[in-house]
Amino acid sequence: MSGLVSIEDFEDRAAASIPQEAFDYYQSGADDEQTRQLNRSSYERLRIRPRMLQNVSNRDMKVKLFGEEYAMPIGISPTAFQKMAHPEGEVANARAAANRKLLFTLSTLSNSSIEEVADAVPKSPKWFQLYIYKERKLTERIVQRAKKAGFKAIVVTVDSPLFGKRRADIRNRFSLPPGLKAANLEGEQAIIQGKDGSGLSQYGEQQLDPSLVWDDIRWLIKISELPVLVKGILTKEDAEIAVSKGVSGIWVSNHGGRQLDSAPATIEVLPEIVAAVGDQTTIIVDGGVRNGKDVFKALGLGANMVMIGRPALWGLAVNGQQGVEQVLDILRDELDTTMALAGCQRVADITRLHVIHEEYYKELNMKQTQVLLDMQSKDKRKGWLKGIF
Repeated sequence: MSGLVSIEDFEDRAAASIPQEAFDYYQSGADDEQTRQLNRSSYERLRIRPRMLQNVSNRDMKVKLFGEEYAMPIGISPTAFQKMAHPEGEVANARAAANRKLLFTLSTLSNSSIEEVADAVPKSPKWFQLYIYKERKLTERIVQRAKKAGFKAIVVTVDSPLFGKRRADIRNRFSLPPGLKAANLEGEQAIIQGKDGSGLSQYGEQQLDPSLVWDDIRWLIKISELPVLVKGILTKEDAEIAVSKGVSGIWVSNHGGRQLDSAPATIEVLPEIVAAVGDQTTIIVDGGVRNGKDVFKALGLGANMVMIGRPALWGLAVNGQQGVEQVLDILRDELDTTMALAGCQRVADITRLHVIHEEYYKELNMKQTQVLLDMQSKDKRKGWLKGIF
């Protein structure tokens, strides 16, 4: 589509393309939205240190994860209720990822069922995001369905003992539009209906289990017999515990700023988690990624894969599967250009030496300024002494 050359362009067009309640649901964060804003501003405070004359005539963005090869280190995060953006919802999103040979993750709270998505992209690698419900039998049934349908990993969200206070949803009394439901759930659990506030908040209070502990992760690994990644980790302490419990990966996430407001940005905590467990497990990161430079920075700080959520929704809202594909193509082109200009042929060439916080340059400039001031002061003292003698 003409005129759409950045993720921001797609976001603006999406805002004009779908109902306000749906856009508010996708876009909003928790409380004052400080964390949602930090996810963006923290990327902007990082600088790329380019290297020159590195022969970047041929660039390769392919990566491998759990034995699967992907065309680039960008995948699609789980986001709920995608049919509010487009009638084909998660199926269109999954097909876009498959066509670009990328990883797609399906949300438990999807409008398209596990089986529908699996039938749409039977040969493409896909993961399933899971909430552990109070009703453990329901959780087990969902896991077994995902396994039977060919999903390659379970991504368990651990930052949601209940849902954060999303003021836009409360004001809108968020409900799923008529004809839509949470397709992976059963009976009344599949209906998200707002009455005296956000229907999603009420759903979370009824269904999510705030009593979860780390031993429940061991239970999930045992019943699924699939790689299990924990999504929502923001500290090295939790990363270390997760690895000790036998998880296959750490997904650094703050739920797009939709859970605990004032939590740090994911790119801020990524270095400490990589330092703690990066040599022991796979590290995924999401949150605030809006261009190829952001992807480069996250890779430089140690992520193995970088995931996008809202940008794929904006593409979906604008033009269904083709819109998502265009979003992915924009990100691929931006990452390719960034790699070339930074002197990197392959993803493996992107290292910690390529990314540094702006404070480094501020401190460097302050030291240089102080040296100049000291020299100037010394010269003045010499002149004063000369005048005396």
